[in-house]
This record gives sequence, structure tokens and C-alpha cells, in this order.
Amino acid sequence: MKKVFTNDWQQIVGDQFEQSYYQNLRHFVAQEYQTQTIYPPKDEVMTALHTTAYKDVKVVILGQDPYHGPNQAHGMSFSVKPHVPFPPSLRNILQELQDDMGCPKPENGTLTSWANQGVLMLNTVLTVRQGQAHSHKNKGWEQFTDVIIKRLAEREQPIIFVLWGRPAQQKAALISQHTQHKILTAPHPSPLSAHRGFFGSKPFSQINAQLAQWGETPIHWCL
Repeated sequence: MKKVFTNDWQQIVGDQFEQSYYQNLRHFVAQEYQTQTIYPPKDEVMTALHTTAYKDVKVVILGQDPYHGPNQAHGMSFSVKPHVPFPPSLRNILQELQDDMGCPKPENGTLTSWANQGVLMLNTVLTVRQGQAHSHKNKGWEQFTDVIIKRLAEREQPIIFVLWGRPAQQKAALISQHTQHKILTAPHPSPLSAHRGFFGSKPFSQINAQLAQWGETPIHWCL
């Protein structure tokens, strides 16, 4: 079996790498990297899973596909590399973080400190062409990330799933039959929908209240 992860994700999803859909996906993505400008860089596609082990996941923040501008994406939903200007959705997330938790606006929009505390920032599609949102949609990534979501949902230890926007909320069907988990929903933080209820939704304090109720250590959200 092809070894992709050095942590426990290898046991959880390693069986997928032998599946025909994944072989087709891998071939497609390899061709794309050879012929197009693709984000994130090849060695950063699985950053979210490399950083947050299955056993350590407390919270899942589900995104769609990676940022498609230069130097933005590094394999975690909504996060950007250090010293990269904040994309609009991230700017709105950080605004809500300030309003909810009183966190000062950070210098960097890199959310690795959240990942290190058990926040899995998973996109449903893990690669994208430069300047072409959703260009790798329906190529196989969704099948792979659905397996990740299902296997997280099968875990006995409860998880908070944060589903912003309709595409993320459609994944609730993979989770909701397992009643130990908590699902938080709100409109997407993009400028198109943030004013329809994302602002004021207080996701960060809600997450910490739920973790405290479960006897878990809260997340230190300030960056």
C-alpha cells in the first residue's frame, strides 16, 4: 500500500489510494501539475491531514477548493501562507473572530496554530488551477474527502463540524446519523453571503463552550 501519511491517517484512509477512482484522480492531478499552474504546491496538497492527526481532531472547518491566487493556498481551508494579503473570506473570518473573542487582527492569515490544536481545516477539493475556481471539481477529490468526513463521523470521541455555506452544509448528511457530534452551520464568510448571518454567528465561542461541556481543552483562537 502506498504510504502517504506518517500519522494515523494512513490507517484511516490508506485503503483509498488503491481504489480506481483515486488512481484516476492521481493521474489527472499529475498531468495538471505538468501542464498548468496548480495550487497548492504539490507537496502541500495534504497539509491539513499531515498537521492534524485523526485521533487529535476536535473541530472540522470545511472549505470548498483551495485559493487560486499565487502563493495563497498551502493545503488548509481558509488559511494562507505568511505575509500573503488576506482573501475576502479570511478577512471576514478574522473580523468575526475579533467580534466574537476579542482577538486583535493578526499580521498573518496562517491558521497552522489552530491545526496544531486539533482543528482540521479540510477543503472538499484539494487542488485548483490558477485563477480558475472549481476547476478540479468532480475529478475524484470529493469522493476522497467524503471518506475522510465519514470516518471522522464514525469516531466515538465527539467532534464539532463547522459547515459554512450550502455546499459544506450538504455534507451534514454524512455526519448527522452519528449523534455524538455537534454540527454548527452559518452562511459562508465570503462577501456575497457574510452579511446574511455569518457575522454575529459567534462560531469560535460556541466551539469552546461545547468543548468545555465535553471536558476538552478549548481552542486558543487568537493568532
